[in-house]
Amino acid sequence: MPTTFPFQVAPLPLPTPPERQLAIFADVGGLEEYYVLFQNYGFGGTAESWVEHIETIIEEHQPELLEELEFEEGGHTFVAYAPSQAVAERFLACVLPFFGTLPRLQKYLSQADPGDFFA
Repeated sequence: MPTTFPFQVAPLPLPTPPERQLAIFADVGGLEEYYVLFQNYGFGGTAESWVEHIETIIEEHQPELLEELEFEEGGHTFVAYAPSQAVAERFLACVLPFFGTLPRLQKYLSQADPGDFFA
């Protein structure tokens, strides 16, 4: 199975609503190198910042996917809910090219304008 770092995918305990079968999450508070990289480029690096950037990436590359995901705001953990494994896999295929490694994230952040983001 290919790596999903920095994300993990886990089924939610039953009963769950159909749109929240799986949680896609990342412990943003425990990823110090990611936080520092966000900060170096003028971004927050918080879970809210991750949501904002990930929504932007998905909107640009797979906008229809946004209709199938639900994002949770707040806390030290990035969380997106997916209705199926197929949707989770599409999320990972879209986002990992930008978030999967520090060099990839650095390339993305170096091209993003901090003025376009709130968090």
